[in-house]
Amino acid sequence: MEQYWGIDLGGTKVEGTVLNENREALVRLRIPTEASGGYRHILGRVAMLVEQMADRLGSSIPEQIGIGTPGRLDLKTGRLKNSNTVCLNGEPLLDDLEDILHTDVILDNDANCFTLAESLFGAGRDFMRHSGAVAFGVILGTGVGGGIVCGNKAVHGAHGIAGEWGHNELFPGGDLCYCGRNGCVETVLSGPALERFYTVRSEGMWKSLKDIAASTETDAAAKETIDRLLSGFGMGIAQIINILDPHIIIIGGGVGNVEALYSQEARRAIEKHLFNGSLDIPVVRPKLGDSAGVIGAALLTVGKYE
Repeated sequence: MEQYWGIDLGGTKVEGTVLNENREALVRLRIPTEASGGYRHILGRVAMLVEQMADRLGSSIPEQIGIGTPGRLDLKTGRLKNSNTVCLNGEPLLDDLEDILHTDVILDNDANCFTLAESLFGAGRDFMRHSGAVAFGVILGTGVGGGIVCGNKAVHGAHGIAGEWGHNELFPGGDLCYCGRNGCVETVLSGPALERFYTVRSEGMWKSLKDIAASTETDAAAKETIDRLLSGFGMGIAQIINILDPHIIIIGGGVGNVEALYSQEARRAIEKHLFNGSLDIPVVRPKLGDSAGVIGAALLTVGKYE
């Protein structure tokens, strides 16, 4: 029986699954990342999870494992970059994972994994049946990222940064980003950025983004925060559409649960910046829930996508 092993290495949790030839999960486990313990500790957490998966299945570790990570592998140096789990940056993550797991690892960005799973088996499944169809997957969560799938494969680009829209400048002179630049998309549209904006506008009150989104009719600061989300998203994603012109946009991450992102107001905010004038593609929620990232990681080990 064919098996496809995948790990989703996140800032708060490490999740693993094993799929069979029908893309059904044989096992799915998760443990805390404990990122505060540092780089070597995270490597040990991944190894622990893989061992638990093997024990659960009563099998040995396979010859190949797909792993989705925050950040991108620098093709020149072989080291990770652009990760908001900052202790991973500058580290030879691929080499070290192969050493500690004693197996071949296919490493890819978590947004690519999300987009791969959702475009082939989730929200984009019907759209990707057309030859040459392109999907753009958006991660709006603790950070902001993106992935591109074309021809049933993730697109990486010459520098390995294809889809990395979270660090385009959105507001010149805006807040400082961990990447060292100011006004990045991530400093405006990430969950923590929106919650910080609300706290400033409400003169010190804090609310979760979920509560902010639910109180726009009674809380002026909440309405201003969601308006900022829609206008910033419209401006940022329109730049992607103007260049890539995908057939579908799929929004993942915690911020993607904000209902207003799928409203006519949100579509108008995008159209305001579109060269095309009208938005003629769907902008949709994911269908695989929090499974998309880890399923996509497992799909990295499939030689041919069906």
